[in-house]
Amino acid sequence: MEERFTGTELDPSRWVASYLPAWSSRAASAATYDLGSDGLRLSIPPQHPLWCPDLHEEPLRVSAVQSGSWSGPVGSTHGQQPFRDGLVVREAQPTLHGIVPHRGRIEVECSARVGAGSMFSAWMVGMEDEPDRCGEICLVEVFGSTVTDGTAEVGRGVHPFRDPALVEEFAAPRTTLDVSSPHVYAVDWRPDGIDWTIDGELVASSTQSPDYPMMLILGVFDFPEATPHAGADLVPGLVVHRVAVTAAATP
Repeated sequence: MEERFTGTELDPSRWVASYLPAWSSRAASAATYDLGSDGLRLSIPPQHPLWCPDLHEEPLRVSAVQSGSWSGPVGSTHGQQPFRDGLVVREAQPTLHGIVPHRGRIEVECSARVGAGSMFSAWMVGMEDEPDRCGEICLVEVFGSTVTDGTAEVGRGVHPFRDPALVEEFAAPRTTLDVSSPHVYAVDWRPDGIDWTIDGELVASSTQSPDYPMMLILGVFDFPEATPHAGADLVPGLVVHRVAVTAAATP
């Protein structure tokens, strides 16, 4: 599968243009985006609303798309990536399995514009159709506050959340990398482990391997109360030029 975000609208059979909408609504969590010759352009202009302002302790704004979705009925606790205890579904979500691989090679080619109060990320996370199937494989995570002199602290790794079969394994080493230029962040996810690469160069490995399908989330984030908040004129943005998924080889 290869996605280059051609056309005038996101493919609804592959993408939801809202961030974890069950905890608010698709309208309230909608991304600001457009499609162009360079791909999917996500941004956070000044008028972009806060995400879950009455529930998320730190003020946060998000423009993100995700390749899968589902929830339980309104009032239930069944949803994806709950970020605090006691969350209940506010808007029931239909089930979508758009791009939800179970192992294989996953590539995200992207470029970003982030400042001291913003960050971007591309990650895979379990659909949580069963509570334990919730682990995360982070392809890339960069806070703008770490970007300086052609380098950045480039995060990648595994977050277990509530999956008892996984352990926390995350690092963000300083790397010579201009995140404003296109780079291919990828994982090779096998039954016996995971390899992370940037532009084809191996940068990390793990012997962990979540054993369930995962959806992909691509997003840019802004923290309005970040100090110092660099450049009120800076509009955080993420351009996703390409997503590619190659199925795992059959034994």
